[in-house]
Amino acid sequence: MYKSNEKMHDVEDQAIFAGQLKNTYIMKVMKFGGTSLGTPERMKAVAKIIQREEQAVIVLSAISGTTDTLHQITTLWQKEKSISDKVKALQTHYNAFIEALLQQVDLKKKALLFVDHHLSSLNQITRVHYSETAAKTILAIGEKLSTYLFGLLLCEHQISFQHLDALSFMQINADEEPDLPYITKRLTLELDKYTHTQYVLTQGYICRNAKGEVDNLRRGGSDYSATLIGAAIDADNIQIWTDIDGIHNNDPRIVNTTRPVSHLSYREAAELAYFGAKILHPTCVIPAEKKGIPLRLKNTFSPEASGTLISKNGSGKTATALAVKHGITAIRIESDRMLNAYGFLRQIFEVFEKHKTPIDMITTSEVSVSLTIDDKKALPSILGTLKRFGKVTIDDHQSIICIVGDHISVKSNTLSRIIETLQEIPIRMLSHGGSSNNISLLLAYDHHEMALQKLHTALFEEKIQSVSPILN
Repeated sequence: MYKSNEKMHDVEDQAIFAGQLKNTYIMKVMKFGGTSLGTPERMKAVAKIIQREEQAVIVLSAISGTTDTLHQITTLWQKEKSISDKVKALQTHYNAFIEALLQQVDLKKKALLFVDHHLSSLNQITRVHYSETAAKTILAIGEKLSTYLFGLLLCEHQISFQHLDALSFMQINADEEPDLPYITKRLTLELDKYTHTQYVLTQGYICRNAKGEVDNLRRGGSDYSATLIGAAIDADNIQIWTDIDGIHNNDPRIVNTTRPVSHLSYREAAELAYFGAKILHPTCVIPAEKKGIPLRLKNTFSPEASGTLISKNGSGKTATALAVKHGITAIRIESDRMLNAYGFLRQIFEVFEKHKTPIDMITTSEVSVSLTIDDKKALPSILGTLKRFGKVTIDDHQSIICIVGDHISVKSNTLSRIIETLQEIPIRMLSHGGSSNNISLLLAYDHHEMALQKLHTALFEEKIQSVSPILN
């Protein structure tokens, strides 16, 4: 008899989560985001989608809105304010969700008990003083709820599966990076127990840290979970299911003539994700790229749409898509000490390394350095240290627009076209040549919409030459 790694309330739960076994190995990973699970109808649609595959590892995010509410609860707890209204709101929402999701009375009871157990634990956890470790335990509740409810739905429809707790194999190291050798070893050991199963159901986002405590892969981390799992099992392919038809060539909220990108390379996708394409977690491409596993972005609201394929093959387009990243702060350090000096930039970078603050863009001259950051938590301390090197000024409320393409930097007319298109818009910084796949521009937030619209017209609605086949 199969016994789930997730602690159930009683022996009956273990029996419910036992599936009929098949003698094959699982080579596909399917991840479904919060909006894909956001209503009982959506969750039922996901159950139909997975049945298109003979076998798969199913990775689920929390139901949309849940993680936001849990974040609000931890913030209230930290501020020593009441969380009761937020907990009651979650309870009401999930009770209604369960009522519409399940038909069998015994399964409804189990679902209600499971939700009540985890939401009651919020009150117990928050009776003591706030801690980051306990807060992360709270944030893990969302994925536990979604996988349990989805499992009960599969049971109701007699769909064979096994439940695998992500906390039994997903781990980050002391540097807060995924420990892929550990993940591979633990996941292989776990899946070896279920080599005959049809579907394996697990959580995205949540993990353990190097100390064995409950932790997470940060916001959007369910994508990362899926690609890490895919890399660990050498999957044939990985599917990321969201609420739009793959990556669009611009922000559809700003430009109404965008269209999905049919295919692009890992590098193109990584650049777009890092610089603002919300459909994809910025670092999730890396595990798939290292193993050469195709990654396809699909739409749960339109499952027949082909979506976007991400692989080693580039798009073949000079300009593939645009992305924008907001909340950017530009920092300029001016100093005569830079003139004909060496080691100066290293000292500057060490300041940001010390404060664990990544740099997005950087430009230099003989006597100044300009760079950008999007994480301002340590900004006061950073500025205090940088003032030792020279005059420091900042420009806040900036945006980075990233133009991504297949070998975009080698097309001699691309940069001139971009600059000509934006001649009426002040450009604070420009990065070209650092990557063969992207040209980045820094400008004031107030100008980003006009810039995206102008660039879209120039790059996608006027005739653009494709990259030479020699470069593909």
